[in-house]
Amino acid sequence: MGKKSRRTKPAKQRMPFVARTFEGLPSEGDWVALREFVPSATALVRLRDGRPVRICSLLPGAGAGLVRPDGEIWVGLQVLHNHGDISRDLAHVVEIARETEPGTPIRMTPPGVGDRLQDLVDPEGGFELELHDGFDWWLVEEDRNSAAAAAALEEANATVAPTTRLTATDSAYVTDMGDHAYLRWIMLHDEGPLLDAFARLRAAGEDAIVEGTTLIGIFRAHGLLVPVWELDGVTADDLDAAVPAFTTRLDEAMASTQELSAAERTARRDLVSRQVTIR
Repeated sequence: MGKKSRRTKPAKQRMPFVARTFEGLPSEGDWVALREFVPSATALVRLRDGRPVRICSLLPGAGAGLVRPDGEIWVGLQVLHNHGDISRDLAHVVEIARETEPGTPIRMTPPGVGDRLQDLVDPEGGFELELHDGFDWWLVEEDRNSAAAAAALEEANATVAPTTRLTATDSAYVTDMGDHAYLRWIMLHDEGPLLDAFARLRAAGEDAIVEGTTLIGIFRAHGLLVPVWELDGVTADDLDAAVPAFTTRLDEAMASTQELSAAERTARRDLVSRQVTIR
């Protein structure tokens, strides 16, 4: 009897890892913000075929997406699934939605290799962002008289921390947590030069945006650095007024070609040692 044929199954293909998940999309920093910490927001984008898609910070039950009764596709960013390439995951939701009947939630399946959001979304189509005080925008008309829907909405609304987007710069958000308020600013600069710049400012005692702001750390999300300041009596309007001068200081620090001093290297190590990475 001959030996049985031995066949090796081909390895299942996976999308390659991409550090900057949302790079190339309109308003890259805002995608990161809605994915990671903005509680209730929506943004309208357009696909390359002209179809509108509404990007949502969070959907009921942390769902992947749904097709509204009017046929509009909604995609949730704050989800439990992560198959390795978030951009591919979200593109897969759009692909499923295109074949889904209106009024139907989307059940996430393993996406496999395929188009990413950058392949589907029109880069010139804009990112029409709207922040919300709660999740009332979840409801369709027939849900508004439902006791179950009202109870779920009340529970969800109780989790929303008031959030304001600064107007003087891109993708910077003030969140009022009650006892504390924070500014999180997603910056699109390359990590190395940006960390060096913050080290220079920190060593010089110039890392506060305005009096009443304290830089408490920098975390990394989707290939970008996100400095975080704790605020003491500082409003979004105060920050908008101060941001241009701070941006100038930061740009000057990044443009420096001098080697970091001992104090600046210590400041850099301190910032890196407390850095948390979110994917």
